[in-house]
Amino acid sequence: MDATVTTLSSNRISPVTLATMLAPAARAAALLASWRRRAADRRQLASLDGHLLRDIGLSVGDVEIEAAKPFWRR
Repeated sequence: MDATVTTLSSNRISPVTLATMLAPAARAAALLASWRRRAADRRQLASLDGHLLRDIGLSVGDVEIEAAKPFWRR
C-alpha cells in the first residue's frame, strides 16, 4: 500500500511545470482573443456614420483603410 502512495505522489506535476506546459496555450488563447476583439472593433468602427466619425476626428477614408486591414494586422 505504501508503494502505491509513493507512486501516485511521484506522478504529480509541479505547479511551475504545469504553468510552463500551459504557457503556449495561454499565449495562443490571448492572441485569438485579441484578434477577435480587433475584428469586432473594426466592424463597429465601420458601422459609424460620418457625423460620429467627425466627432472622433476620423474621416470615412480613414475608417475604410482601417476596416480593410486583416484581423491579424495592427
